[in-house]
Amino acid sequence: MLTKYRRVVIICLRKMLFCAVLLLSFLVCFGQDFHLPRKQQKQSITFRNIKNLIVIPVMVNGKGPYNFVLDTGVGPMIITEPSIIDSLNFSKLRKIVISGLGVETVEAFVSQNIHVQIGRARADYMPTAILKEDFFNLSGHLGIKIYGLIGYNFFNSFIVDVKYSQNRVVFSVFDAKVKYKGNKMPIDIENQKPYLTTEIEIPEIGVVSARLLMDTGASHALSMEMLNGQAFPLPEKRIKANLGMSLSGQIKGYVGRINRITLGKHEFNEVVSGFPDFDAISKKIDLKFRNGNLGGELLRKFDVQFNYREKFIYLKPNSFSKVPFEHDMLGLVVYLDQNEFKRVIIGEIDEDSPAERAGLCPNDEILGVNFKSIEFYSLNELTEMFRSKAERSLIFEIYRDQQILYKVVRLQKRI
Repeated sequence: MLTKYRRVVIICLRKMLFCAVLLLSFLVCFGQDFHLPRKQQKQSITFRNIKNLIVIPVMVNGKGPYNFVLDTGVGPMIITEPSIIDSLNFSKLRKIVISGLGVETVEAFVSQNIHVQIGRARADYMPTAILKEDFFNLSGHLGIKIYGLIGYNFFNSFIVDVKYSQNRVVFSVFDAKVKYKGNKMPIDIENQKPYLTTEIEIPEIGVVSARLLMDTGASHALSMEMLNGQAFPLPEKRIKANLGMSLSGQIKGYVGRINRITLGKHEFNEVVSGFPDFDAISKKIDLKFRNGNLGGELLRKFDVQFNYREKFIYLKPNSFSKVPFEHDMLGLVVYLDQNEFKRVIIGEIDEDSPAERAGLCPNDEILGVNFKSIEFYSLNELTEMFRSKAERSLIFEIYRDQQILYKVVRLQKRI
């Protein structure tokens, strides 16, 4: 079932394939810029940080606001919930058919008759892909209703300051007087996405140069995919993992740690990273010009200023910069059911994980944790709890086959 997809941590891989198809359909379309009202030079809006993703309010065709993920990993805007578009006649829209191994065929439709507003910034006739259904199930994984993703058109219209430390996005017109703070790094913009080049240290090889996609729409810290045309070297200590689902099927691989990554003047050690199966993804994704993907768990350690037009960013460390990188110590993923977004369901469980050894099973409904009703936890809080402290015991109250069961799980640091 689509609702059992392994994590939002590899949303980026789903999007890469999706946007590659979209790009072909938008070759004759030019993205529309956002504009602030006359004489206004900047604005600040708040966002919700959920599983390291930036969720902002967006008005679509004068209605809303609707929750969208602000995502440097997408080009054209994507609407995952078509009901927000009144009188949408799919028969008059250009259709994109997306299919892959292991998943159903997905239909998307292209429209340029979408008007979008973020804060007071407005863009008319926005090139948009509209899904006939929420294939990604972002709502279930994030715990709130998500209506789409927006990226390049917004970032290309302003100098965008993502203040992870304050849950605020400040965007300014390009001729405004902007005070840059932190360390400057050059970026490249290719296919409407930002890339940076940095240094990564790996065992036995040493320091290598790596070109990474900057992806605010990916929850993970790093995903390392390729080095010198081959699979990126695996760390000695690693665990098998289902890293996610793409439009071409399930993504297998490993999770381990990178010794060190350098971002400008800043270094981070023992960074948790995914290592997707190279043979599988190299057939689906063009890896010629990139080594991997840098996601929200690492980006949130900075307040980041993006200047797409002049091709640079500024990184200023914030209060999250000293928080250590930890992987899930339980070995399962949870999501909300797609109907009411209230019931918390267990999805996949890692082989030989603490969750499996404790007797938890896929499709179990979690009623409570540590004798506290599940309704008092957000998915964010559960995610943090599952990677909080090795040897910590959690008591799960679950519902299975019309029975209420209790399971005790001890967290384990697996990498």
